[in-house]
Amino acid sequence: MITSPYEKYRQSAVSTSSPGQLLLMLYDGAIRFGKAAMDGIDASDFNSVSVNVGKVRAIIKELSFSLDSTYEVSNGLKTLYEYIDHLFMETNINKSKVQAEEAIGYLLELRQTFAQAAKMTAGQDLKHG
Repeated sequence: MITSPYEKYRQSAVSTSSPGQLLLMLYDGAIRFGKAAMDGIDASDFNSVSVNVGKVRAIIKELSFSLDSTYEVSNGLKTLYEYIDHLFMETNINKSKVQAEEAIGYLLELRQTFAQAAKMTAGQDLKHG
């Protein structure tokens, strides 16, 4: 199977990234797909809304599954991820941007927090949660 140069670059970036960088990539993807779902609402392209919400929800589930339960903060993150997932489910059902905007706000805050943590622990593996 022939892959595009971009796809080869993307695969290489994922395979050579630290756990902290991978976490940030997941947040970036969730934010990007969440915004694409909102664009779909604006354009009344409900197939796009559904597809992009599905992608966001898959990322949120991956973030939730990757939590390390030995850390107390993981329980709070799991609850927040469940709420974010619920917000995107409501976005898809109601075709309303209100819930997506709230969810993306949480994702942006989490991404910023983990980006700061990654900077503070530069050179060390960043465990999620």
